Amino acid sequence: MESRLAQLSTLNQKDRLTAYQSVLADLLANPDPSRVQAGIHTLVENVIQESVGLVISRQILSDLVAALQRGAIPAPDLKKHVVQDVLEIIQPRLVSYEEQVNSLRFQLADILEAEEEWSAAARVLMGISLDSSQRAMSDEDKLRIYVRTVRLLLEDEDSVQAETYYNRAALLTHSTSDKEILLQFKLCQARISDYSRKFLEAASRYHELSWIAEIDEDERRHMLSAAVTCAVLAPAGPNRSRILASLCRDERTTELPTFTILEKMFKDRILRLAEVHEFEGTLKPHQLAKLAQSSNDRIASALADDDAAPDVNTSTRTGPATVLDRAVLEHNLLASSKIYNNITFRGLGALLDLTPGAAENMARKMIEQGRLKGSIDQVERLISFQVDGEEDDAQGKAGGLGDVEQEEEDTGAPFTKRWDQQIRLTAANVESIVQHLTEKGLVQFAAPVQA
Repeated sequence: MESRLAQLSTLNQKDRLTAYQSVLADLLANPDPSRVQAGIHTLVENVIQESVGLVISRQILSDLVAALQRGAIPAPDLKKHVVQDVLEIIQPRLVSYEEQVNSLRFQLADILEAEEEWSAAARVLMGISLDSSQRAMSDEDKLRIYVRTVRLLLEDEDSVQAETYYNRAALLTHSTSDKEILLQFKLCQARISDYSRKFLEAASRYHELSWIAEIDEDERRHMLSAAVTCAVLAPAGPNRSRILASLCRDERTTELPTFTILEKMFKDRILRLAEVHEFEGTLKPHQLAKLAQSSNDRIASALADDDAAPDVNTSTRTGPATVLDRAVLEHNLLASSKIYNNITFRGLGALLDLTPGAAENMARKMIEQGRLKGSIDQVERLISFQVDGEEDDAQGKAGGLGDVEQEEEDTGAPFTKRWDQQIRLTAANVESIVQHLTEKGLVQFAAPVQA
């Protein structure tokens, strides 16, 4: 091979190009893989020398790239080694062969992606020169590269670096009307929100994508399931109630294995340990991330209830351990506000399996953030939940009814109004039970006595 290439140096420019092309064709036709790889290595080292000339070397490399693209080397492993070797040889003179290098990187990324080497494929795409001096790349092509890079990084759960390239892609979305690339961008958007623990935003985007007809039905079902999972993991409060209501109205969710926990959360029912463990088995690793408490939270959560006698049954947990644990505790706290008018720190701690101080700390945070309506009396060690008679977010605005104006007489006595409401509710429940028992024939009323 070396002697044949040495003879080509004596030829003129036109004949030399044809001769190099003949050598390349012979190498690719060789049935011995080891000879193919070694021969291409020698050929590329020879043609990139300054004595050969930039015009000939670029043409030979372009011919090699085109041949590899056509499948001249069908074995993926051999093709991968050849491409990696050629890229390594060209690296010192990268500026002169940007177009050929970019094409080789695309092919290498395809091979690595097929082998599920997600991060390696992403790194190859990161090395592509997007501002080539040989040929200007359109904004749409840049967007495709960025979105593909984000998708590959997310496959390996590298959400931090993926967000960097996602932000670059976001600046170029205006440059295309291609539905496929825009859908891929929206999916990346939802997944980054998921990995960043912005579960409300992720649930909304997943649910939106699950309605798009161009996406395969199995993929849409998967996105709907992801929307339910993110909604369950989202912080308890009015915003989550809206998402839960939207998902519960979707008839497709009834077919999902996670529908039970979705329905219980929407109806503000307390979740049991067995239900939580069953749901936990459907989560991905990043959704089971451990949570670290700040020093202030640790101190506040560890405060003992000095006014009460020590109880051996009191929990020693000072806060949620995982993302799921936090979501369940906050939901159960919100659900308890629908059941009780007020509750002691110790009682809430027993309900949530937390220390009294930790239960107070969680309630305080939710009240501060506007996710729970109530007040805390630290002297009496009592949490009072606020009932203002307005339509609940999940049943009113979140249920799709919008803002409903209701005029009620303001008596200036909220506790009297609450007492009246409880009396009306109790009387209605008793009447309903009596009617049900009468219909079943379990209760009979005596005929009135004639005077």
